[in-house]
Amino acid sequence: MPDSRVREAVKEYAHNLKLPTFAHAEKTIEHFKPGDSLWDFLAEIMRHECEVRQENQLRRRIHYARFPMQKTLEEFDLTRLEHVKPDYVKQLASCEFVHQHENVILVGTPGTGKTHLMIALGMKACRYGLKVVFRNASTLATELREAKDDYHLQAMQKSLARVDLLLLDELSYAKFGQEESELLFKIIADRSERASTMITTNLSFSQWTEMFANATLTAALVDRLTFHSHILDMNGASYRLDSACKKRGKSGSVVA
Repeated sequence: MPDSRVREAVKEYAHNLKLPTFAHAEKTIEHFKPGDSLWDFLAEIMRHECEVRQENQLRRRIHYARFPMQKTLEEFDLTRLEHVKPDYVKQLASCEFVHQHENVILVGTPGTGKTHLMIALGMKACRYGLKVVFRNASTLATELREAKDDYHLQAMQKSLARVDLLLLDELSYAKFGQEESELLFKIIADRSERASTMITTNLSFSQWTEMFANATLTAALVDRLTFHSHILDMNGASYRLDSACKKRGKSGSVVA
C-alpha cells in the first residue's frame, strides 16, 4: 500500500489534472497483482474516469433541460399507439432528426402519452450528448415576456437558439396575446432549419388560430414548424384513464 505522502501526492496531481477518479482508485489498485500489465491497469482507471465523466455530463444535461419528471422510452407501451408504428418511434429515438434539424409534432387527445414520449425522446437526446430544454409553452411565453420587461430578452433568445432540441409541452390550453404570440413565433422561427423543436398539442393545426392573436402569424408559425417535420397522430384511448380504471378495479372499487 502507498504511504500517506504518495496518497497525498496522487490526490494533488489528480486535482490539478482534473482527474478525480484517479484520487480514489483503491478498488482498481486492490485487484492489481504482481506481474499484471501496467498498461491494463492504466487503461482500467482511465476507463473508469471516462465513465464517471460521461455520467456527470449526462446529469448536468438532464438538470439543464428542466424536465418536470424523468420518463424513459422503455416505460412507454408503444403497442398502445393506434396510429404510430413502434419502429417509427424507435427511429426517432436515434435522434437523427435532431442532427437533421427536423421538428417533431405530437398531436392528440389528452392522456395518450404525448408528454411521456416527449420527455423520453428528450432523455435519449441527453444521452447522445445533445443540449435539450423542456418548457411548458405557457410558461415559456411568460418567461419571455418577463425577460423583455427586465431587458434580458435578447440573452434568453440567444440561449434558446443554441439548444439542439427545444421541447414545448401543452401548446393547447393557453391563449396568447399579441406580444406573447410574437415572442413565441420568434423563438420558433429562429430555430427553423437550424435546430429541432418538438411540440405536444391537443389541437389540430386548423384550431391554432384559437391560441394565437394573429391569423397571419399563426399560419407562418405552422408553416415553419411543419417544414421538415415528423407529425405523430397520438389520438386514441387515454392511458391515464385506463390506468386509473385498472387501479380502481384492483382495489375492489366499482369501475363504470
